[in-house]
Amino acid sequence: MGDYVVPGEEPAEPGIYRSEKMCLAQLYLQSDASYQCVAELGELGLVQFRDLNPDVSSFQRKYVNEVRRCDEMERKLRFLEREIKKDQIPMLDTGENPDAPLPREMIDLEATFEKLENELREVNRNEETLKKNFSELTELKHILRKTQTFFEEVEHDRWRPAEGVADQTRPEDSQPLIDVDDEDNQGVSLAVASFASRLRLGRPEQAGSGDTIIPPATGGGSLDLGGEESLELTQQLTQGGAGAPAGGTMFANFGILTLILLKTVACVKKTNMMLTRDAAINSSKHEDLIAESASVTGPLDDELDISHSQPDAHMPLKLQLRFVAGVIQRERLPAFERLLWRACRGNVFLRTSEIDDVLNDTVTGEPVNKTVFIIFFQGEQLKTKVKKICEGFRATLYPCPDTPQERREMSIGVMTRIEDLKTVLGQTQDHRHRVLVAASKNVRMWLTKVRKIKSIYHTLNLFNIDVTQKCLIAEVWCPVDELDRIKMALKRGTEESGSQVPSILNRMESAEAPPTYNKTNKFTRGFQNIVDAYGIATYREINPAPYTMVSFPFLFAVMFGDMGHGVIMFLAALFFILKEKQLEAARIKDEIFQTFFGGRYVIVLMGLFSIYTGFIYNDIFLQEFQYAEKRLMLIPELAFDGSPYPIGVDPAWNLAEANKLSFLNSMKMKMSVILGITQMTFGLLLSYKNHKYFKSDLDIKFMFIPQMIFLSSIFIYLCLQIVAKWLFFTAEGGTVLGYTYPGSSCAPSLLVGLINMFMIKSRAGGFVAEDGSTLDLCYLNLWYPGQSFFETVFVLLALACLPVMLFAKPYMLWKEEKQRREVGHRQLGIIEMILVILAVVQVPIMLFAKPFFVMRRAKHQTAYSTLHNEFDRESVRADMNGDDAEVVHAPIQAKPEGHGHGHGDGPLEMGDVMVYQAIHTIEFALGCISHTASYLRLWALSLAHAQLSDVLWTMVFRHAFTMDGYSGAIATYLLFFVFGFLSVFILVLMEGLSAFLHALRLHWVEFQSKFYGGQGYEFLPFSFEKILAEERAAEERAEEIASLQPFNQLFVIIRMKVSCVVFVNSVVFFVLLHVDVRLQRLGGASSSYLIIDSP
Repeated sequence: MGDYVVPGEEPAEPGIYRSEKMCLAQLYLQSDASYQCVAELGELGLVQFRDLNPDVSSFQRKYVNEVRRCDEMERKLRFLEREIKKDQIPMLDTGENPDAPLPREMIDLEATFEKLENELREVNRNEETLKKNFSELTELKHILRKTQTFFEEVEHDRWRPAEGVADQTRPEDSQPLIDVDDEDNQGVSLAVASFASRLRLGRPEQAGSGDTIIPPATGGGSLDLGGEESLELTQQLTQGGAGAPAGGTMFANFGILTLILLKTVACVKKTNMMLTRDAAINSSKHEDLIAESASVTGPLDDELDISHSQPDAHMPLKLQLRFVAGVIQRERLPAFERLLWRACRGNVFLRTSEIDDVLNDTVTGEPVNKTVFIIFFQGEQLKTKVKKICEGFRATLYPCPDTPQERREMSIGVMTRIEDLKTVLGQTQDHRHRVLVAASKNVRMWLTKVRKIKSIYHTLNLFNIDVTQKCLIAEVWCPVDELDRIKMALKRGTEESGSQVPSILNRMESAEAPPTYNKTNKFTRGFQNIVDAYGIATYREINPAPYTMVSFPFLFAVMFGDMGHGVIMFLAALFFILKEKQLEAARIKDEIFQTFFGGRYVIVLMGLFSIYTGFIYNDIFLQEFQYAEKRLMLIPELAFDGSPYPIGVDPAWNLAEANKLSFLNSMKMKMSVILGITQMTFGLLLSYKNHKYFKSDLDIKFMFIPQMIFLSSIFIYLCLQIVAKWLFFTAEGGTVLGYTYPGSSCAPSLLVGLINMFMIKSRAGGFVAEDGSTLDLCYLNLWYPGQSFFETVFVLLALACLPVMLFAKPYMLWKEEKQRREVGHRQLGIIEMILVILAVVQVPIMLFAKPFFVMRRAKHQTAYSTLHNEFDRESVRADMNGDDAEVVHAPIQAKPEGHGHGHGDGPLEMGDVMVYQAIHTIEFALGCISHTASYLRLWALSLAHAQLSDVLWTMVFRHAFTMDGYSGAIATYLLFFVFGFLSVFILVLMEGLSAFLHALRLHWVEFQSKFYGGQGYEFLPFSFEKILAEERAAEERAEEIASLQPFNQLFVIIRMKVSCVVFVNSVVFFVLLHVDVRLQRLGGASSSYLIIDSP
């Protein structure tokens, strides 16, 4: 692109055509005023700070502690924001932009945030504790209620078969679950019968909701355990227990459990009979009997409590069963039952009952469905297993008293505590809500202030600290036109900080290329984004955005030309423009909507240009309209009946079904070539403006001129041929350019003529022979005098331009480099000669000069000369710590000039220059051909859009006009909506997006490649507005990602499955293809049908 131009030497041009003039400035800020000055610059948003401490890590900079304090405040504010959103409290966001607070206000903000966080966390902890206690008490309430119901049913079934028995009046709370007394064996039988009657297999009556029931005992409530019946019942129960189901709400190895109970009773009976026969047996024999009974009962020894307090035969024997009660989540209950069954080998009794109310989990606080369970077991080992299993399934165990009286008392106490907790919990939630409502009014403003403070200290970390520790030094890029505003901002910052030392802005010169800054507004921003997406412009090169504002929507409209579709697009964009303030305030997060809304001004121009090209094409939803009398005749020989149609395509062509498409294709194809070559030529002319601005004479002489000659010799000449064919060669015969023209059949073929031009092929001139007959292939002949000579000259000029573009500039650069070296060597020789002369001259000077001057000074010495000499030897000195300082006038060093070859100021690398030039030459020569062909997409997409509109009209809406009566009205009404829906979503959206992408490619590749370098870097000023907007956008993206996280997992699974299916299908396809090729090589039957079926 040429050398970088020093800012002071830049020509004056309007800023819209080039980026703004930039300069490097140095700021000297007093330490006390630096914070407020940076804050003012942030509000202004016109300076980009450079990092003067690139080798210092972020943790070793001066203001790292302040940044950490800001991070901590931001964390506390995010915590408050989460809590506010959790309670669904609306946050007040007025869009207010408060000024950055002073450094001393930072302490007050920290104290406020610390107080709010501590208070809110304390309230949250108290609320969490209260909710946990409330959930636990609620679960305990349900446990007491369910277990009380269970025990009441058990007691009821226990005493119902023994109505009329003398000892039924015993207190309810004093009765054990199983009581065996040898004095009254009937009581033992009644207790066992009560338990057995409670466990009836396969009979739902008299059973609770959680029972699994064993077979009933024979007999009227008593249980006969003697003889074969007992053995048979034992076998039956054992078999039944072995086949007990593993699922359900209750399980147990009821055969084994009942067998244990029966054997225990048999053992007790046997012991009582032995005590009756022999009451004098000593205690040792008694223990043997107990051991014998233990061998029968097996694992129940530790729970069979035999009292030795009575030495007679009326000794009571009690069997004690223990139980635990708790709650478990309902979905974990089946697995919980199975593990209890397997781990305890069926030696437990489980009863469950669902809780109708939805409870909150005591850990997570989420609503869950839970079930109350009670487990009966015997022994410490089973107790340990049961508790470990409950702990593993996160079941919560609660204490449950043995007696009904204690359970009732505990239930009353639980209900009282629940009511108290409700009151306290309500007050806690009200207090928390008040705190959050008060915070919601200021949280957005606080967040803005904290982010401003944080950005200021981040920027101050880029500064360099003076050795005196009294001022900070910064370097900034800023626009030259805005220097006065920047100085005023520094002045305001200094005054607000109360500093007496003014801030200094010193403009510097630098060889570094400045950043690129293009001023934009809401209208030009969309087009500038289109250009910047290709690459940021090199500093001060021509900005394509102003030209893109016209060419981009026009080329889009050439492909999309239809008045109806253009009106739809224009109205949609106009709605976005008229409602832009309301839509911006709504903060719609949808990405597709933001894309269309951000490009609303681009879309409105695209719609307007589409209306214009639709007017030229005479298309409105592909239907012609007539605003003037039809001039075109359908008979080619009578081409025009008067003057042609005023503007655009004559609607009469829509009646010509045979040659309508041929005419439109020819017209649009030639129009595409003309538009494309025109835009490429304009881009090449813009490259001349760049070369001239950067004072690159080599590029003008050996790049622009050869490129223009090459382009004119072939492609501009082709455009002139197209225009000439349109003007001179009509359907009527006559004399054209000195040749007799018989008619349209001899109209020259430009494409074949262009090929013959490159081949320098000799051709006959004219269209008719000497006898007046039309020549064969007359459309391939020369059609104007001297055509062969001119085309030969044009081809030779184009070929001659290629070596000039390839070798001329590298040769000139090499020559200049060589001349610089020769000048350097020549100057070195001159210097050597001068040094020799000086050395020879010094000999008489050393001999005679000093004596001569000593003699002269002795004669003419005066007081004035003495004082003058003393004054010359003095120097001005001052203490650096005092009020004054030494002033040193250092010579200004001239900036070394560049070599001018556009590749830096270092030595010329000839190989790199040749490779660079070869790439550009080949790219331009081949690009002219390929780019011209690329512009034919204008014709292709215009044809596709028209044909798709024709299909939609013919296949959908036109059928409504073939019906009469009410059916025709209904069909018209319905098909209109179908036609409108398909037109909007297919022709406007899909075709519009396709035309947009093709227009984008034409500008990026075909147009901008002729003059646009795009090697710059963007100007990124320190601006509070941009920082806050980026932070807000990051928050919205985080919220969107969090809301879509459950769907992302589903999408990942679907994508993995689709990838697996595609991979398998691809493998199968290639295997079958390989098989097919092998079969064909072997001469067998083709297996192409396999390949067709495989996808």
